[in-house]
Amino acid sequence: MSIRTLDDLLAEGVSGRRVLVRADLNVPLDKQTGDITDDGRIRAVLPTLGALVEAGAKVVVCSHLGRPKGTPDPQFSLSPVAARLGELLGAPVHFATDTVGDSARSTVADLADGQVALLENLRFNAGETSKDEAERGAFADQLAAFGDAYVDDAFGAVHRKHASVYDVPARLPHVAGRLVLREVEVLSKLTSEPERPYVVVLGGSKVSDKLAVIEALLPTVDRLLIGGGMCFTFLKAQGLEVGTSLLEKDMVETCRNLLERSEGKIMLPVDVVVADAFAPDAAHDTVRVDGIPSHRLGLDVGPETVAGFAAALSQAKTIFWNGPMGVFEMAAFAAGTRGIAEAITKADAFSVVGGGDSAAAVRALGLDESSFGHISTGGGASLEYLEGKTLPGIAALEN
Repeated sequence: MSIRTLDDLLAEGVSGRRVLVRADLNVPLDKQTGDITDDGRIRAVLPTLGALVEAGAKVVVCSHLGRPKGTPDPQFSLSPVAARLGELLGAPVHFATDTVGDSARSTVADLADGQVALLENLRFNAGETSKDEAERGAFADQLAAFGDAYVDDAFGAVHRKHASVYDVPARLPHVAGRLVLREVEVLSKLTSEPERPYVVVLGGSKVSDKLAVIEALLPTVDRLLIGGGMCFTFLKAQGLEVGTSLLEKDMVETCRNLLERSEGKIMLPVDVVVADAFAPDAAHDTVRVDGIPSHRLGLDVGPETVAGFAAALSQAKTIFWNGPMGVFEMAAFAAGTRGIAEAITKADAFSVVGGGDSAAAVRALGLDESSFGHISTGGGASLEYLEGKTLPGIAALEN
């Protein structure tokens, strides 16, 4: 893969030049207070921003947050992100109250060398996500006018064919930021001769969301451990009763086929935590998977499953984990995810946490992030990379 890097750009000199940085600052916000509940994605872009600031660039940062419908929506404003980014950088971040309008133009024009501006949410503009190339291109033209060079450091968005990710690099000299480079280097280790045994842990709610990656990984992994809501469709495929647990009926036959083809690589839970309702205070018990009551639903894997999965992980030399084992946001159903995460940290292996809910779980459960080899910032992007798909944002950097 031939991609120019941030170091290449810095070697050319960026002092006094405007550098447009596409970051992924799509952080979770508390719905009541509007406060940031996890600033991991902001911290992930600091190495790139810090290097540009130190080199004297005029740094113009752009990002999306949430899923606004192509028009301004106050609940998705990046204003709190600008404040937190300023705290982490130790210098004020100049915030533009629009993306490509008067505020953006004046904010960028007023930047001094070594200062940082953050534009308002990219998705407040329909052109960012438009499937119409002309509309997307027109918005990309406006964004590109704010930079003399472009840095993509938004790995969580490289699987999207959006204006700021795909079209802007065609309009400016472009490089990969520190985060994107690290993500690609790490994930390429998983696709090109990983050290064995190679064990993958998949969780999350739906088999349909993970089917492509399961199909891609089955030939290459030594063990595939499946938990989370998706495990119940596999258990149903084995002819077991799953009560009112999450079930994709149209995927049962697919799961049966996967189990038959897996040559024993797939490990499923042997016990689960079942509850009367999807609620943090619901009455709950641990039962064997062949004894799930018809009126109850599974919300976590049980301790025997954790022990069995941990034993498989202890033998691994390479581990990839994507998706929680249960509803970790509720304390009563967090033990499975915690147990698997702790088992991964104890393994003598190169471990990758595949972004999204898994990364959120690591932080929410108070686990030491440095105990993992790498925590990805892009759940969907990391899965698509492992599936072997072409990621538009990476392809744009190669051109």
